[in-house]
Amino acid sequence: MLGENPDDGELSPEDRAASFSHKAVWQRFLVVFAGPAFNFLFTIALFWLMFLAVGVPNAVDSTVIGQVNPHSPAAQAGLQAGDRIIAIDGNTVNGWQDVLNAVTVSSGKPLTIAIRRGAASQQVAVTPAIDSVKNIYGEEVEKRYMIGIVKDDEMRLVRVGLIQAFVDACQQSWMYVELTVTGFVKILQNIIPASELGGPILIAQIAGQQMERGWMNLFYFMGLLSVNLAVLNLLPVPVLDGGHLFFLTLEGIRRKPMAERAQVVAQQIGLALLGMLMVFVFYNDIVRLFH
Repeated sequence: MLGENPDDGELSPEDRAASFSHKAVWQRFLVVFAGPAFNFLFTIALFWLMFLAVGVPNAVDSTVIGQVNPHSPAAQAGLQAGDRIIAIDGNTVNGWQDVLNAVTVSSGKPLTIAIRRGAASQQVAVTPAIDSVKNIYGEEVEKRYMIGIVKDDEMRLVRVGLIQAFVDACQQSWMYVELTVTGFVKILQNIIPASELGGPILIAQIAGQQMERGWMNLFYFMGLLSVNLAVLNLLPVPVLDGGHLFFLTLEGIRRKPMAERAQVVAQQIGLALLGMLMVFVFYNDIVRLFH
């Protein structure tokens, strides 16, 4: 931008009046913030249009098994993905929560599970075992009795109007913001290993995988990626927009800019950190290709 790195001796009075560095602090702050803000707005607009076009996906509460964990009590008993649980110990189950409750309070006693597989019905004896419940970051949340099954992820699209679609788009975008921020904190806490970080190669691979599953999956990934860019770009690291915003905030508090030498050194450190990060994520991407 004109005047981003100004030299008063080289700028004409007309150019100086229009240059970036000669604007008020709040104006420069808004200009710098516009980039990350557009990433957030793009995500909201993407989901808003998608929800208007096809509806908002809502999980269907069913008792259909979507996955059976290997070597689990359910696998040993012969349960399979696609089985619909009808009753447990003679008690009819109407939703997945009923299944979870029946297993949790079993105290490890064998359960008689009635299932429907295709057109046939049968009963299976399963003995729950204590296992760890983990969140999406791999952290142990609790231990309880489980049989090693996962609910089917069937979704139903619900048509909504302009306002509700916008509200749902904002909620979905905010959920991605929380997911990104929490994930970044988990990396700093070494709960998520740094080897999970990826660069352009991993992004391309995931985009291809999501496209194979359908264009809606690809759009969700685009929204997540856009939010990731916005949040990471707001980190107070020199070179990134967050670093510029930090300097502008200090300038607003101090009523004068930081010394030019200090800004130059900070920019060099930020550039070095960003370069090392780029090398690291490319290394991770290449290692994944060969494993």
